[in-house]
Amino acid sequence: MEFDMKKDGCKYPIVFVHGMFGWGENEGINKKMPYWGASTGSITEYLRQFGYECYAASVGPISSAWDQACELYAQLTGTQVDYGKVHSEKSGHRQFGRTYSKPLFDGWSGDKKIHLVGHSFGGVSIRLLAHLLAYGAPEEVEASGENVSQLFKGGQKDLICSITAISSPLNGTSAYDVAKKIHLYNPLLFTSRYYSCILGRTPLSGKLVDFHLEQFGITNTPGKKDALPVSEAIANHKRTNDHIAFDLSSEGSRIINERVQIVPDIFYFSVPFNAVKYSGKKHCLKAVNTDFILMRMTSNLLIKHSDSNLLSTNYGNDGLVELTSACCPYNEPCKIYEKGKSVQKGVWNIMPVHIGDHGTPIGLFADKTQTRDFYSELI
Repeated sequence: MEFDMKKDGCKYPIVFVHGMFGWGENEGINKKMPYWGASTGSITEYLRQFGYECYAASVGPISSAWDQACELYAQLTGTQVDYGKVHSEKSGHRQFGRTYSKPLFDGWSGDKKIHLVGHSFGGVSIRLLAHLLAYGAPEEVEASGENVSQLFKGGQKDLICSITAISSPLNGTSAYDVAKKIHLYNPLLFTSRYYSCILGRTPLSGKLVDFHLEQFGITNTPGKKDALPVSEAIANHKRTNDHIAFDLSSEGSRIINERVQIVPDIFYFSVPFNAVKYSGKKHCLKAVNTDFILMRMTSNLLIKHSDSNLLSTNYGNDGLVELTSACCPYNEPCKIYEKGKSVQKGVWNIMPVHIGDHGTPIGLFADKTQTRDFYSELI
């Protein structure tokens, strides 16, 4: 798909934020397998060929939405990560993380806003960042006074032009409940913690992968040797709900949704994917819109273990996120996008449902041309 930059060009930088177990462009793994583009090749490099200013940020792949939002803000501003005094004390981790010597790009301001694009859990984190920039965190201001991070002061609603959530669990996902039902939740969390703890203390940390877990002492802060003993670090993480798994649960997502408010001056877009349709003689829901065997299995598990009365069961899923959750937070205004009609600010513009699984929008085992066309049209 060819684009005329003068006609179709995007004047603001586009910042891509990965999902769970993901990575950014500054990590070595991205050279072998880019998160954005996967088996179809780097999407950011492709878009740059047309003159678009694109960046793929890196945040904690198993961290909470709050921690990820704080990390993303520090990257964008070239400052030290401040998780907030109140939040850190409640979560049982250090208040400060790594320091970024320079911002992701120069000139972020009201005159140079950004478009934030999040895949999967990345859509939850960018939505929280937008809220904090606009409305701040009063409890953090009260606790820290003049020393509080600029992020928690609010009043910065003009820094973001748009939020795009692709296959995002905006109301959590029943995959959390399914994992518990089939006794996978604890093994997955156990493996994630120890994998991060072990690999995060080797020379590969920050080069091949980056877990951003120095606040818990699980990994070293870049440039330092300050990781805690493995048993102590793991114990710290076990005692808290400040991680991605909890935020994906119905309770965790409810807490996020009750806090986050939509920002009237920002364009919000959701882009849902669906791997399910009615199939077979019994006309049952089945995951037939994906050739990725793992996603077909997880999609069918969501159908099997979900409440048959839920809309999410009737309308399908992408293998990890129900369609209804990927469309809009339950407590915020939304409208179905109609081609040819204008989009609105301060409202979730729900884009047409795409066929595919959770990995399709990032090019995982997907068609190269279709993946590139998807992002060209999105831009």
